[in-house]
Amino acid sequence: MAKLSVELHRYFFSEERSPQVTLGDVVELAGERIFGFLFVLLALPSALPVPAPGYSIPFGILLFLLAIQLIVGSKTPWFPQKWLDHPIAIEKVRGFLKGGIPWLQKIEMVSRPRLTYICVNPVGRIIIGCAIALMSISMMIPIPGTNTLPAIGIFITGFGLLDDDGAISLGGLVVCLMGATLSGLILIFGYEAVKAAINFFR
Repeated sequence: MAKLSVELHRYFFSEERSPQVTLGDVVELAGERIFGFLFVLLALPSALPVPAPGYSIPFGILLFLLAIQLIVGSKTPWFPQKWLDHPIAIEKVRGFLKGGIPWLQKIEMVSRPRLTYICVNPVGRIIIGCAIALMSISMMIPIPGTNTLPAIGIFITGFGLLDDDGAISLGGLVVCLMGATLSGLILIFGYEAVKAAINFFR
């Protein structure tokens, strides 16, 4: 099967497309690599060095739903038909793919099937699903600093799942742990700041 960067470039840049695409189109493109493919693609806008605004919350919801389905052992993901039919302007998709495909190509240079039991074993998939679920919740928090690192963790972990590369997925889980730590510190700092402000103005 062709590399993900090649598939994305072919589908979104080389072939003629309508002005809008849907999530259903992307699911059809993914084929048998569906979970890893969608984790990578949906995390990509928020994982870029300059994240695309407005995507963290809706894509975080989709990622959370996917993660829960991975945890319970689903072989193919389920989305409400309304979500599958929701249109997205293809120029927006091309915009973040232009920034994301070079990063994909860098990972593809070192990615290969190894430690595959981490990606195919039910226990491994549950751990990956739990980590992605937590990171997707962090992506949905509308506070600066709680989106990018968790999205990067999902992106890397999902890429390992895509290629059955357990080593890359383990690296992604480490980034997820870093993202959880950062988000936790930001939330604690925010809580303490609000509490101090309330006490100051009493």
